[in-house]
Amino acid sequence: MLILAPVRGFVIKYIILQALFLLTLSVKLTGQELTDSNLPIVIISTDGGVTIPNDPKVKATMKIIDRGPGQRNYVTDQSNPLHLNYNGRIGIELRGSSSQESPKKNYGFTTRMADDATNNNVSLLGMPEENDWILGGMVFDTAFIRDYFCHNLFSLMGNYASRAAYCEVIVNNVYMGLYMLQEKLKADDNRIDVIKIGKNDNSLPSLSGGYISKADKLTGGDQPSWTMYSFQHSVVEYIHELPKPENATAEQTSYISNVFFRLESAAQNNDASVVNGYPSLIDVPSFIDFMIVNEFASNPDAYQYSTFFHKDRSGKLRAGPVWDLDLTFGNDLFQWNYYRSKTDLWYFEDYNYNNGSRFWYDLFHNNTFRCYLSKRWNELLEPGMPLNRSERESFLDETMALISEAVARDCQRWNKQARHTERIEAIKSFMQAREEWITAGLGSYSECSNVSIPQLTITKIMYHPQISTQFPDGDDLEFMEIRNTGTTTVNLSGIYFMGTGLAYQFPANTTLGPGLCVILASNATIFQAKYGFSPFGQFTRHLSNSGEALILADAFGNMIDMVEYSDGTPWPDADGNGSYLRLKGTSLDNSLAENWEASYDVITSADEPVADLALNLYPNPVGDLLTVRAETEISSICVYSLGGTIMLMQEANTREATVDMSAMSPGVYIIRVFTREGSFPRRVVKE
Repeated sequence: MLILAPVRGFVIKYIILQALFLLTLSVKLTGQELTDSNLPIVIISTDGGVTIPNDPKVKATMKIIDRGPGQRNYVTDQSNPLHLNYNGRIGIELRGSSSQESPKKNYGFTTRMADDATNNNVSLLGMPEENDWILGGMVFDTAFIRDYFCHNLFSLMGNYASRAAYCEVIVNNVYMGLYMLQEKLKADDNRIDVIKIGKNDNSLPSLSGGYISKADKLTGGDQPSWTMYSFQHSVVEYIHELPKPENATAEQTSYISNVFFRLESAAQNNDASVVNGYPSLIDVPSFIDFMIVNEFASNPDAYQYSTFFHKDRSGKLRAGPVWDLDLTFGNDLFQWNYYRSKTDLWYFEDYNYNNGSRFWYDLFHNNTFRCYLSKRWNELLEPGMPLNRSERESFLDETMALISEAVARDCQRWNKQARHTERIEAIKSFMQAREEWITAGLGSYSECSNVSIPQLTITKIMYHPQISTQFPDGDDLEFMEIRNTGTTTVNLSGIYFMGTGLAYQFPANTTLGPGLCVILASNATIFQAKYGFSPFGQFTRHLSNSGEALILADAFGNMIDMVEYSDGTPWPDADGNGSYLRLKGTSLDNSLAENWEASYDVITSADEPVADLALNLYPNPVGDLLTVRAETEISSICVYSLGGTIMLMQEANTREATVDMSAMSPGVYIIRVFTREGSFPRRVVKE
């Protein structure tokens, strides 16, 4: 846990209280032996039994005993490979700042190969594969649930949050208590999903991302990457997480800090313009969700410490993930005489302690931002939503039932009073009082409840292209089509893809006429090489081969269109076989799998759509010669393989033409017939 720096006039008191706290920690601890648990058991043995230091990591072996959900785990299972979720090498060190003063420690560890040097990406307790992990002891949380609840809440709201699993830990044959095994925050496809910026990425567009930055306390001789100020003119220091501070170039620091300073200026000037105001710079929904979690939790460290941001290449600045929320819901460092987590206070304008960068204060007091904040807050309180009282209390009850056995052991081990049920009930009461205060304070959201949105529809998705000798990287061949299915021209300013998937924001002041479409590609150069024309734009990162939600939104996060495709039934098969998903008709609901089809048609332009043309191709299947007959003059004919390679191209200038396919191998081909009315694809089988 990162500790609040002492405020003016409290330095001497702070030192005295700290000394008293350290004395209380010197009291002899009660022993506790662990034999079995309803939770996974983590057993760590350092080489030679050495004590785990603050830095550097020491070599160790770790075993995770886990028979599966609902099963009991036994320490004796450490010798049975069938019951081991992990059995291998790690490098481990202490983690945290003030928490290191506690006899119960937090740990950071890296899973490694047998050589003790190579990182080993593995899945632990069902979490996605990686090598950097944390064992959090919840040292300051007497209920053992605050971080777990807040991370799950942020995740249920549609954001990435560190996944976690409860476990009990033994280090060098000593029982250490109840822990959360959780993901360390870092750039990864399954964590903070941004492109890792490199030392040579010093010009646009690569200079635009990806970054992970945080406002935090400086430790271990750290220097701030840049400094901002609160509305009270107190210092807020920012640190690079990605790139690492020692690797950040002057151009990179200048670029990302300038994004924050532009945000500060826009928020202070009440500039809500979608062209150059704060909505053009930030992912508004992520900032709102970040504020909601921290304000609902009454986190006194919010905005000032452990406050993360990330920005992907060509994407907007996003707030989050949330982190370090153990001093929340009425909990604080009482041993140091801190009582800051209250039900009746906004933490971006706490006049006595932390309040973070000024832009948080100014965003809240912008009428438009505050309207959307109120709208989102009230939406999350609806039945079935994660902040609804019934939902959150059920979550607390289920979690309490899961960990109560381990809580009792932990409290006995560290000579604490458990009173777990009482503490959980206190959190419930705090939450209800906090809900009522926030609801009253946010006020109405009527002005942003019925916003007009343009009729833009996702009509094509190439999510898993087929590779070929000419185009060996399938990710570079991804694309999607977005069509204006309305009757008026749409200004695309501020419109972007929100959420944790691909990143793309339409350029300011671009327009799309009625009936017209644009194509966005993952690699504009490769797309043009294959299809013969340039896409409208290039998105960052790639479409998932298994499926994901594509959410097109306006600058404030109002959803324009969403398609959550999948590579499984009932979605059509467009999974690496040369086809792409195509909406059968623009009037159909594109959220339904039944309204999509797998198409092999070759993309040749993004022109205005035209009615289909009556064509007659025979014989089909064809041996050598294919006859193509149309109701209008054919200007040319092109034959494509399913991989998109042009096999043959010929002029026609007649209503009937013959195509010689004798030199082509047996298989399926796409014939595209070009006329003055447009181009029309057909599928032909070559025998």
